[in-house]
Amino acid sequence: MLLPEMKVEIVPYDRKWREAFEAESKLVAASLGGNTFSIHHIGSTSIPNIYAKPVIDILVEVIDIQDVDLYTTEMSTLGYEVMGEFGIPGRRYFRKDNEIGIRTHQIHAFQKGCVQITRHLAFRDYMIAHPEEAEKYSELKRKLVELYAGDSESYMDGKDAFIQEIDRRAAQWILLI
Repeated sequence: MLLPEMKVEIVPYDRKWREAFEAESKLVAASLGGNTFSIHHIGSTSIPNIYAKPVIDILVEVIDIQDVDLYTTEMSTLGYEVMGEFGIPGRRYFRKDNEIGIRTHQIHAFQKGCVQITRHLAFRDYMIAHPEEAEKYSELKRKLVELYAGDSESYMDGKDAFIQEIDRRAAQWILLI
């Protein structure tokens, strides 16, 4: 069965994304109980002044990843679809759409100490510290959306090499600061 293509939309940076993250992170922390260690705003909406899909990406560090599964009812009550690992071992992934079916939030939960946490935070922090790289990323996304607006898989594939290179640079950079 083929899945329908999702239209890719990117928009200019919006300062309200930070507020949306803050509000949602409080609800998520309450829903996951005492298992929550820390919550971070990640993804393009966390990087000032770049174009992004208007989806708030949230990284939740938890004490025990298995215990996240105990809170699926609470997460569903917040409007999240529970997706399990969803292709990344050791992750718990949740996604939330608005009333007309447009994605608004994504949650990536990892156990404290997981290398994925370091990778996501290093990417974000590197891009914030290197606005010229962030602008290149923004421009790449704008070009890709022109080419592949109706094909989210091709859009994602088009960003892959750039993201891998920034991941490499960010991993080196984080060791120097």
